[in-house]
Amino acid sequence: MDNLGELKKLIVKYIEQLDEEKAVNLTNKALNKGMDPITLVETVNMGMERVGKLYENKDYYIADLILSGLIFRKILELDKMKKYFLQNKDKGLGKVVLGTVKGDIHDIGKDIFKGMLEANGFEVIDLGVDVPKEEFVKAVKENKPDIVSMSAALTNTIETMRDVVKAFLKAGIRDKVKVIAGANHMNADISKYIGADGFSNEASTGTKICLKWMKEKQMRSNK
Repeated sequence: MDNLGELKKLIVKYIEQLDEEKAVNLTNKALNKGMDPITLVETVNMGMERVGKLYENKDYYIADLILSGLIFRKILELDKMKKYFLQNKDKGLGKVVLGTVKGDIHDIGKDIFKGMLEANGFEVIDLGVDVPKEEFVKAVKENKPDIVSMSAALTNTIETMRDVVKAFLKAGIRDKVKVIAGANHMNADISKYIGADGFSNEASTGTKICLKWMKEKQMRSNK
């Protein structure tokens, strides 16, 4: 039980089983035993992915999906997690404007991605859900982010995402930011149709893409 590897397995198991008390207690124990917050967030994400698959297979209901999101948020609120996020925020790795697009109120995937970005040192401006294209444009102009992340769970938001990118073009700010589209149904063809620079079906991959973009930007600025 004291082995971090075993703790990781149990954390994934109890998140999958939606056992909030055991999941939160074990994540706190893992932090106290030296597990770094990034590894912990990735571990929690593994459990969340299992919940998502159970939902897709109709073994879980929407209420179960919501509960898994609440467990994730409670883990992010642990003192050591919040302290780590605050410390990394000051590193100024990069800035991300994040939001679930107009017509979609799903926030679980968005919140997981936000947590992983913050754990890796990004400053995140979270616009919330059901965000119209005008709000994305306004946020980019006001915050001057490096990256914009559009999140969605519904397949009928593809055109909405495309409209956001078109709005960036019209406002003359498209070349100022990288755009990543996140959704379970996203693929390379849809991403290209939307006009995004990249896409992801899950939070850890999306985070790696954002880190890669920031590394490339740093290399360009050093030339």
